[in-house]
Amino acid sequence: MKLLNLLLILFFCSLSAQKSIPFDTLKLKEAKDMLADDYGNLYIYKNKDFSFTKYDSLGKQLGKMMFTVPFKVQSVQNPLSIAFFSENAQEMKFVDQNLNDIQKVDFKQKFGFIRMAYAEDLQQLWLLDDSMKRLIQYNFRNETTINSYPFDASFDDLMDLLVFENKVYILTRKNIRVYSLKFEKIFEAPIENGKRFRRENEFILVITNNSILKYVPEKGMVKIFEDPDAQIVDKNTLSYFEIKANNLYLYNLEKSKETKLQTEPEQKQKTTEKPVDIIEEKSKEGSSEQPAGENLQKLINEISEVQKFGI
Repeated sequence: MKLLNLLLILFFCSLSAQKSIPFDTLKLKEAKDMLADDYGNLYIYKNKDFSFTKYDSLGKQLGKMMFTVPFKVQSVQNPLSIAFFSENAQEMKFVDQNLNDIQKVDFKQKFGFIRMAYAEDLQQLWLLDDSMKRLIQYNFRNETTINSYPFDASFDDLMDLLVFENKVYILTRKNIRVYSLKFEKIFEAPIENGKRFRRENEFILVITNNSILKYVPEKGMVKIFEDPDAQIVDKNTLSYFEIKANNLYLYNLEKSKETKLQTEPEQKQKTTEKPVDIIEEKSKEGSSEQPAGENLQKLINEISEVQKFGI
């Protein structure tokens, strides 16, 4: 009976955690990246025409920008001031909640070649100057350099930069590295298809094509969300988002936590019940293709088959 209860909990929690969001598939089809803010708004970047479009949760367009060169959006965690960096244009720009320009910072006249930039707040930038091999802390409001640190390193496929609590986080497509401001390597780990960082209070997250990982100094990189079939994933404070087969899905963060908390005690007590994992995986695969009633009946039948073998 404990096995049956566990499987029923897993089944119903997986159904309640995932939610399909009605969104025009044509708007998602050519998306290169997607970001979600805490107000439920979605931002779609298309590499085909360098467009950046903001939608509400119902798919209504709220704003649109057209770039002439590729730009990298840093984050939409503060939708009142969104930062973009262009390596091609050697500039950083900030836009408001309506995607109207607030300010542009031109690096060409003051620095060498800026490989990556990170906006720490509404005044300070961190710049990775590739030609001078330095990491520069720059106040763009009064156009003054605060600090400059030797940073003699080259990175292939550099994707993102983040500086927090005197640590420098470097993300490439294939790995994450953490340095001190003295260029001492603190941590390194492989990453598959790394895209960008996201900071939530003291935690540093890594967004990849189909997974989200958290950097935990004691454990390394801990995977907190993954869907191998997803094209794009992201998260805000309350939910995970993914684009899969040109459809948009939302996973409630609290439901995911509840599912984990409910299943962990049983798994710790009965570590020999390996068939549970297999049945759970089958039930998840079936839930997206068959009605809930058929899945439940199939699940009960599978439990009966397992119990015949004395499990």
